Amino acid sequence: MKFFRLDLLTLLISLFILNSCKNQDAVGLAGSTTGQLSGTLVDTSTIYTNTVLDDSVATSVSAGSGTTKSPLGFFNDPIFGLTESGLATDIGLPVSYSPPSGTVVIDSALLVLHYADGFYGDSVASNYKLNVYQLGERFYSGTTYYNDKQWKYDPNNLLGSLTFKARTHDSVKIYNIITGKPDTLIKAAPQIRVPINKNFVSSILFNASSTTLGSQTIYQNLIKGMYLTLDKTQTTGPGGIFMIKSDTLTVYYRNINGSTIDTLSTKIPVSNFAAQIKHTPSAAVQTELNNTSSSRPVIYLQGLAGLRAKISFPGLLLNLRNSLLSKDSDIVINRAEVVVTPQPGTDIPYKPSPKLTMYRLDIAHQRSYVEDANTAGDARSFGVGVFGGFYIPTKKQYHFVVTAYLQDLLQNRTIDYGTYISPADTTNKSTVDILSSQIVAATARTVAGGGADKTSPYRIKLNIIYTRVRK
Repeated sequence: MKFFRLDLLTLLISLFILNSCKNQDAVGLAGSTTGQLSGTLVDTSTIYTNTVLDDSVATSVSAGSGTTKSPLGFFNDPIFGLTESGLATDIGLPVSYSPPSGTVVIDSALLVLHYADGFYGDSVASNYKLNVYQLGERFYSGTTYYNDKQWKYDPNNLLGSLTFKARTHDSVKIYNIITGKPDTLIKAAPQIRVPINKNFVSSILFNASSTTLGSQTIYQNLIKGMYLTLDKTQTTGPGGIFMIKSDTLTVYYRNINGSTIDTLSTKIPVSNFAAQIKHTPSAAVQTELNNTSSSRPVIYLQGLAGLRAKISFPGLLLNLRNSLLSKDSDIVINRAEVVVTPQPGTDIPYKPSPKLTMYRLDIAHQRSYVEDANTAGDARSFGVGVFGGFYIPTKKQYHFVVTAYLQDLLQNRTIDYGTYISPADTTNKSTVDILSSQIVAATARTVAGGGADKTSPYRIKLNIIYTRVRK
């Protein structure tokens, strides 16, 4: 009897709860219509979208900076067109270096380039040929270089080359040189090892004058640096974009003193990089770039200072203001969300960008956070994870929460001088990336639905849940 009463009580409570949930958008106290606030969902496609060029990007990277990777690549994307990225580097004087006594015989000199996370392209069918040249101008460490700088180098002065496949996650075996002891074979992190001309290395290391070796400034004025580029004629297949970390020019040599022969190695630091990036858009992309006066049905988003989408929602804001705002009522936006959906088929064979970012321009047309992304300056921001922008594979969508931004636009507390969506790097976990210098590492791309075709299921959407409140 005891258990029967408990089951009956549970059933009655359940029926009461279910009966009270007729409107799941309702906010307030049930039983009093005057005290209840009803949340209304607006699913609208009145977003204007255009594909535009991204800003120029500062690509200078040093070993001691927060950004530690640089793009090197040749990628012929069937949708976006051709992307090329070469790397200019410095060549530093080894710390406390002095030429060894005796006879020196160079066995090999290798430019070591470690892979960083972020390869995008074809790792199976493509073969790559990397060429290394001496710069015709000095690379100045500490100087800010941009992606559109044209570096000078002599194409006839080839210092080294290597044909290879993309093995960004495969470790390699190399010899560890130990002075006075047998060399040992060890496993090393994934890397590219480019043979460099021995005569060049000898001239800058073993046969350089004491004046040259006595000053870092004189040394770098003389050596200038190197330029790395993938050979267009010898790179086969679609290609790809690699992310490279700064490293060294490692020299392996034998030092002969009388009857004593020892195997040694010296590392010449190569610690500063700057990328020269060039995009040659496809006909489809160029069509979009030529048509920015009206909203377009497709948007193209491309990393490496490529393409971004400009979005605006004037129709929505005008309609809400005119039809919902009145003298005796106001609107509170409970949640506003921008949904971006890649076009079907554009994610094969190349995946969409794993992360996008959204930002706005301030009155000076400088990049600024939308209120929901301003984790340090706006109490209404709930962090990077809530703001969104991450690709959701199960839904094949990106979601941005823009509740505070839309509320401020609606009440004229902020002005839309330009709102943009572009690819972002996944390395930063603590803040939302909006600066152009931070998206250099975002190598991927996305083709998404725009706002012009209101009948398309892949169109960009703005979903708003709002509450009308009496003043």
